Amino acid sequence: MEKVDIIGDVHGCFEELHEVLAKLGYLKDKEYNHPDGRILVFVGDITDRGPESLKVIELVYYLVMIVKKACYVPGNHCNKLYRFFLGNKVQQRHGLETTVAEYEQLPKDKRAEIKQQFITLYEQAPLYLQIPEVNAIVAHAGIKESLIGRTDKQVKTFVLYGDITGDVMEDGRPVRKDWAKEYNGKEWIVYGHTPVLSPRIVHNTINIDTGCVFGNELSAFRLPEKDIISVPSKQPLIEEKFSHFED
Repeated sequence: MEKVDIIGDVHGCFEELHEVLAKLGYLKDKEYNHPDGRILVFVGDITDRGPESLKVIELVYYLVMIVKKACYVPGNHCNKLYRFFLGNKVQQRHGLETTVAEYEQLPKDKRAEIKQQFITLYEQAPLYLQIPEVNAIVAHAGIKESLIGRTDKQVKTFVLYGDITGDVMEDGRPVRKDWAKEYNGKEWIVYGHTPVLSPRIVHNTINIDTGCVFGNELSAFRLPEKDIISVPSKQPLIEEKFSHFED
């Protein structure tokens, strides 16, 4: 993987995903080949809240598992959908209800196919992806330097949910520490999870969740070039969903 394009949280925004792939130069041939042999990496949270989560699952499964032109790490929404598909009792809120509603409208055989695709995609995914060729690590909510190389429960919680304290804000969102400010590593940490209005670079970390599902943009980060490519969202803008940091 000498050249990669890392795509932020898609959240079921299938049209915007197609637009960003076109802007990145992926050909809409059968295999979404790139003339320069680039590889796509998805930073997790491919489903929920947006209008076409199942189409995104099918495309990401195809790219990762069938033609092997992409990689994927799971996000917290992916983890919840995986548990839903396993038959666990999970609360259908915070966006999962939109994916489930789409899923329940499908015929039975199509439901079985989508379910199996997502379970396979999730189970083969690493907790986080180390890409030494471009000196980068892709982790859904980021990763602290001290956790790199580990795959235990503490690491799983961090890469899915961020540096949570256990406390909750008034609106129900978890209180998170700003781990990026403390990061001093040489590898790029490319992550999403927390919507920001423009990609946030702190030290060698970049948050590329530019809140497509909340009406802003879908962004990709290209390495080794360090270029950011974005397309505008087709969803209505919901300002209060975006985090503002004091850098």
